[in-house]
Amino acid sequence: MPGFVKITEAEITAISAHLKLSEADFIKEFTRLTPQRTGLALIDKPDGECFYLENGGCLLQDAKPAQCVGFPNTWNYPGWQKTCRAIPIEIP
Repeated sequence: MPGFVKITEAEITAISAHLKLSEADFIKEFTRLTPQRTGLALIDKPDGECFYLENGGCLLQDAKPAQCVGFPNTWNYPGWQKTCRAIPIEIP
């Protein structure tokens, strides 16, 4: 499903440490079950935007899930460009 950022157990550990939360608190407050109930995904903002996107940057940069690191090369689906656009950055 577009917009679902699935996270692994290792990513839960890294993200909760990055946010200075216990794993239990992070899971309770900032994750949801995937539609198939086979794992956890990050929650979204009410408008569907990533909860950790702020001012054009990622608040989880140092603990970013693999799914996000690979975007858009490993995280695309038909029509993804209409749903989520990467912010271009100039590479020196």
